[in-house]
Amino acid sequence: MAADLKQKPAEASQSKNYKGFVAGVFSGIAKLSVGHPFDTIKVRLQTTDASRFAGPLQCVAQTIRHEGVRGLYKGASPPLVGWMFMDSVMLGSLTVYRRLVAENFFADRVPTLPHADKTAADGGQPIAGTSDAVAHMPAHGHGIAGIMAGATVSFVAAPVEHVKARLQIQYNARGSGEPRLYSGPIDCLRRIYGAHGVRGVYKGLFATLMFRSFFFFWWGSYDLFSRALRDRTSLSAPAVNFWAGGLSAQVFWITSYPSDVVKQRIMTDPLGGRLGDGTPRFRSWADAARAVYRESGWRGYWRGFLPCFLRAFPANAAALVAFEGVMRHLP
Repeated sequence: MAADLKQKPAEASQSKNYKGFVAGVFSGIAKLSVGHPFDTIKVRLQTTDASRFAGPLQCVAQTIRHEGVRGLYKGASPPLVGWMFMDSVMLGSLTVYRRLVAENFFADRVPTLPHADKTAADGGQPIAGTSDAVAHMPAHGHGIAGIMAGATVSFVAAPVEHVKARLQIQYNARGSGEPRLYSGPIDCLRRIYGAHGVRGVYKGLFATLMFRSFFFFWWGSYDLFSRALRDRTSLSAPAVNFWAGGLSAQVFWITSYPSDVVKQRIMTDPLGGRLGDGTPRFRSWADAARAVYRESGWRGYWRGFLPCFLRAFPANAAALVAFEGVMRHLP
C-alpha cells in the first residue's frame, strides 16, 4: 500500500515531463526579444581588435549610425528559431534530469510520508510543476542536473550560435553596396556545409560544451536564490522567478564569461578552404585561449563583459518568468 502511494507522485511527475519542453519555447522567445541587441554588442567587442571600438557605447553608436537599429538584431533569425528550440531542449531536459538526479541520489531527503507536489508559494520547490523529490534536492543537485542539461543542449546550440556569430560580425553599412560573405542564416549554413560538411557546421562544439558546463553555477544558484526569496520575503511566485532568474544568470556569466570569449573566437575564426573567408588561426580550444591572453592579457577574457552583464539580468529574468508561468498553467 505504501509502495503504491509512493509510486503515484513519481508517475505523475514523469507524465508531466512534456511541460518543460513546451514552456521552454516561451522562455526562448522572451530571451531573444529582450537580450539580442546586448548579445550583438558583446560578440562584436569579443571578436574585433580593441582599436575598433573604445567600449560598448561606441559600439552601439557606430552600429546604429551605420546599420540602423536593425543592425543590433543582426543574426537574430537563427536564435529566434534556435533559442525557442534550445530553451525547449535545455529546460525540458533540465526538468527530466532534476527528477532523475533527485530520485536516484537524493531520495533519502524526501519525507517518509508522501504528499502532493508543492507550489512555488509553499517554498518547497525551485521550479513549478516538479516532484516532491526535486523539492528536497540540495542546490548542488540542481547544479549537476544543469551540467547534464547544458551538455544536451550544446548539440543544438553549437550550430545555431556558430551561424549567429558569423552573421553578427558582418559590418556592412546600409546601402553601401559592399559584398557580404553571407546573405542570411540559411545562406551561411548552406555555404559552411557545402565547404566543410557537418564538421564545419559544428565548429566550436567542444568550446560550447566547456561553456555550458558552467550551468552548474546557474541552476545551483537559481535554487538558492529561489529558496531564500520564498523563505525571507513575501514576493509573489512570478516576482521570485524574476529576481532569482536574473541574479542566477549574473552568477553564471561571472563564472563562465572567459570561456564564452574563447568560444566566440573559435566560432568566428576563418574556416578557409573552399569557403574563401581567410586562413584559420586556431587548431584547438587551447590555441584560442592562448591567443586571447597573448593579444590583451587577462583583460582580454573580459572584453565585452559589460553589455553581457547588463543583458543577463533582464533577458534571463524575463525568460524564467515566462518559463515558470507557463509551467504553472499547463495541465
